[in-house]
Formats: sequence, structure tokens, C-alpha cells
Amino acid sequence: MAYYTVAQAREAARRAGGTSTYSADATLRKESKNWRTSFDVFLSHAYLDAQEILGVKALLEAMSLIVYVDWIDDRELDRTKVTSATAEKLRQRMRQSKSMIFATSRAAVDSKWMPWELGYFDGFRPGHIAVLPLVSAQSDSFDGQEYVGLYPRIEQLRPSTGYAPEPVVTRGLWQTESKSLHSFVAGTGSFSKTAYR
Repeated sequence: MAYYTVAQAREAARRAGGTSTYSADATLRKESKNWRTSFDVFLSHAYLDAQEILGVKALLEAMSLIVYVDWIDDRELDRTKVTSATAEKLRQRMRQSKSMIFATSRAAVDSKWMPWELGYFDGFRPGHIAVLPLVSAQSDSFDGQEYVGLYPRIEQLRPSTGYAPEPVVTRGLWQTESKSLHSFVAGTGSFSKTAYR
């Protein structure tokens, strides 16, 4: 198995029409779904990763998942003027989401909001958080900050039949158990021993 790479996310963003951070922001804002009251995924991320997040969002939506991204779906939120209303809106959106995907990257280490979102979601809906490492190369390992290791990870499982890689959520020592991303988001099925990596 392998993690998703920054290059894969950027390629998905390019296909979705976002070739730079500015165009990624513009493309995502055009797709705003402010009227939604439920989401499959709350995508926790660093804003500096806008282009990669466009790609991650596109990859998840290609799997028919409804994805919430704060500065897309709630355009009235102003990152330069964070208030208690901002925090309450994020709490509301997390309560409206079935799962959280915590997209880690180099920029995520400096995020002040991501740990707060993770803590709130874990308190509200434990067992429904998966970490999505965005690495430079598929062969890269991922350690992350120590608390991130408490959660299962999203990896790409390459089927032995030669089909395209399938996203799975893995857990356990050395990530030895897995289940499909769809099952994880829906809260169905159980983890089973990973047959191949």
C-alpha cells in the first residue's frame, strides 16, 4: 500500500480546474454548497494547501462523497477575523458530518485550527476520524505528530487484478487491518486483516 502524494493531489486539482492556489480557491468557491446541512466528510486541512485540498476534494467527490471545506462552503467565514461565531459555525458543520478526514502535510504542522478540530470531532464522534497523509513520494513513510498516530490512516491499496488503486482506511500496529473508505465514512463494516500491501 502507499500514501497519497502531493503530486497526485495537484494532478486531481489540475483536472478540476485549479492550477494554482489562487485558481484552486476560485474553483472551490464557485462550487460552494452553502445550502447543505449534512456532509459525509469534514475535511480538516491547512489553508496553505489550497491546491492540494482541491485535489483531495475532487478525489473524494469522485467517490460520491459530500465533502465540507470551511472556506468553500461557508464563504462568510473570514480567516483574518476569527470570532466565537467562527468556532460555533465549525462546530455546527462538524456535528453535521459523518466523518473527519485529517489531511496532513508540511503546512498542517503549523495549523492552529486543525488540532482544535480534531479534538472537538473526536470528543463528539470518536472512531470516525481518519488521517490522510500527503507525502512527497508514495514510498515515503509517515510519522506525523504523536497524537496523529492515534487514528487510522487512508492509504491506496493496489488490487492484485491490476485495477486502479482503491482508498482504504488502515489501522493496527503496522497498519495491518483495513476497510474501504466508503465503509469507514458510513460507519459500517468492520476492519479485517489486510491481504496485501
